[in-house]
Amino acid sequence: MTRAEARERNRRALLDAAFQVVSRDGYRAKLDEIAERAGLTTGAVYSLFGSKNGLVVALVADYLRPYYEEIEKEVPAGLDLLEAVDVFARHYRRSCDAPDALPRLSLQITLLDMALHDPDLGSQLATSVRAQEDHLIALFTGRSHNGSVVTSHQAHRLTTALRALFVGLSQGVTLGLAPDADEQYFADTARALASDVSLIDHAA
Repeated sequence: MTRAEARERNRRALLDAAFQVVSRDGYRAKLDEIAERAGLTTGAVYSLFGSKNGLVVALVADYLRPYYEEIEKEVPAGLDLLEAVDVFARHYRRSCDAPDALPRLSLQITLLDMALHDPDLGSQLATSVRAQEDHLIALFTGRSHNGSVVTSHQAHRLTTALRALFVGLSQGVTLGLAPDADEQYFADTARALASDVSLIDHAA
């Protein structure tokens, strides 16, 4: 195994261990337990991520990146805005039934708690999430809607609103608070949101 391969293996082991420990303990998560679960030392955490916060920020990026990559593959380039939003909404709803839905919800709530306890970490997490959401903004930008083309600014506004809608709905589904929120419901609410002229066509 090359040095680069060993480094990547250690990085992967720490991220996997961090997911388990951080999801359970939040801001109380201990680096020594994360390192022990990964079969490494805390020195490896500092070497690879710089700090505990650096590890948590990397964990968020690692968690979100594959999700947005899947969305990009599922939404064809030829769809108009509402069609693209429909596909995205249905994809998001299916993720609520994935085997890791409960651990993902736990991680979301834990990260919010960590951000409240550590404003600097919260700022770093927000930057990491926005970097991933840029993929979604790019996915909506340039699509036709109401006889015009969606600008990057409009796509950004829509992405912010869709995040709020889907996070709330998915938490309701996972917790049993929205038993009737199936794929069609997700798609209908998302299309209604995207159809709102005051949201999409608001001046920059």
